[in-house]
Amino acid sequence: MRTMATLFLTLFAPLFGTCFARAAPTQYFRSPATAAANRPFSDAVRVGDVLYLSGQIGARPGEAGPVAGGLGAEARQAMDNVGTVLRARGLGYDSLFRCTVFLADMRDWGAFNAVYATYFVAERLPARSALGANGLALGARLEIECMANAGG
Repeated sequence: MRTMATLFLTLFAPLFGTCFARAAPTQYFRSPATAAANRPFSDAVRVGDVLYLSGQIGARPGEAGPVAGGLGAEARQAMDNVGTVLRARGLGYDSLFRCTVFLADMRDWGAFNAVYATYFVAERLPARSALGANGLALGARLEIECMANAGG
């Protein structure tokens, strides 16, 4: 005799299609630079069609602190770091749909925006928030974390 669950699935599964499909496994991506620096996080984690990027500061991979040259230089390096993580997964900046920016000084919001905007086409800007932060890793002036559509 069939159970109610089996009967339900037999009758209704064709109507719901992929709703009953098994979810793709979570994937963790850690670069050699992150591993060598002994950082306790992944560069990115993919859950389904979303790639969650860890926060990026304006430091070159393998270096102990932000690049010299002020906020503009840090912002370019942080965005380049985001690009490196994306390219390692076969993606580009156009796949980003959400970013959060942490600024050590909110007065740098405009200077950050001037750099940030150069990485995108005006019609495809990710949704974004910017927050003031009291202290960022390694003395950084900014950190940016993003989410990307990895579904193709």
